[in-house]
Amino acid sequence: MAKAIDPQSSMAALFGSRLRKLRDAAGLTQTEVGALAHVVGSRIAQLERATGAKPTLELTRVLDRELVADELLIDLWPYVYREAFPDWSQAFIAYSARARVIRQYSSHAVPGLLQTPEYARVLLSMGHSLRDAEHLEERVAARLDRQVRLTGPDRPELWVVLDEAVLRRPVGGAAVMRGQLERLLRMAEEPNITVQVLPFDQGAHGALAGSLSVLVMPDGTEIAYTEGAHHGQLTEEPEEVEQFSLTYHQVTAMALPPLMSLDLIRSVLEADYRAASIPSRSDRRRLAQQQLQQRGGRRLRAGGGRIPRRRPRP
Repeated sequence: MAKAIDPQSSMAALFGSRLRKLRDAAGLTQTEVGALAHVVGSRIAQLERATGAKPTLELTRVLDRELVADELLIDLWPYVYREAFPDWSQAFIAYSARARVIRQYSSHAVPGLLQTPEYARVLLSMGHSLRDAEHLEERVAARLDRQVRLTGPDRPELWVVLDEAVLRRPVGGAAVMRGQLERLLRMAEEPNITVQVLPFDQGAHGALAGSLSVLVMPDGTEIAYTEGAHHGQLTEEPEEVEQFSLTYHQVTAMALPPLMSLDLIRSVLEADYRAASIPSRSDRRRLAQQQLQQRGGRRLRAGGGRIPRRRPRP
């Protein structure tokens, strides 16, 4: 017999209970539902028993459609996947899922909305609240699911300021950082995403101690969220939020303009994290000059032009 679960024990248990009732009403087995959703039947069993990884948004949408749930499962999903995160971050995640503008400053890591899977896995594996490997993959999947909204029809305006330390710290090693910086450059091409870098030479500022986010909700109200390594605090009091918003705007004023910021990211990518087989720009230039000289060619000018060879005097 199937293991009985208490639907009130967690949102995942409630999701599983509703899924089982919908499947029973449709007269389908777990294997049959799995075939409709392109997963194995044991995955459906895990969802119904609230064991294993939580459902992705894509799988939830398929199940909701195939079982004619009238978006019941889709409505439950945000509450289910937020359980993968620490309690203190869940309220912020709920608000950011509805915000029309997201402004973020980070002093230590690339914000979750712009992370690659590899970069996210390294960071999330450091959490003190992490239970096991399965919980880690749950958190990674949930973080990646949050990124879908950036390119969806209701995509928010995202403005991110990164401390230069975020670019320089080799989280996960050179290969992981190379992929992460390349993703930053790609995402910055999106019309709703702006990336700035706050260079070291700007010194101290009001948000130096951690991360700061200011959310603008659909009704125009603002919410602030500050976060350290193992804690976070959500602020809704208008006067306090106004101070955090002012701090954020001061940080953006200190940061490099967007185009210069992207140039710095490219420079760090090439200088610090280039693949071993790819020579740097200066190495490529020196090699080109050597090849030209060996062939009796002309030397390159410092600005990229050519210096003609002098003819021997008679």
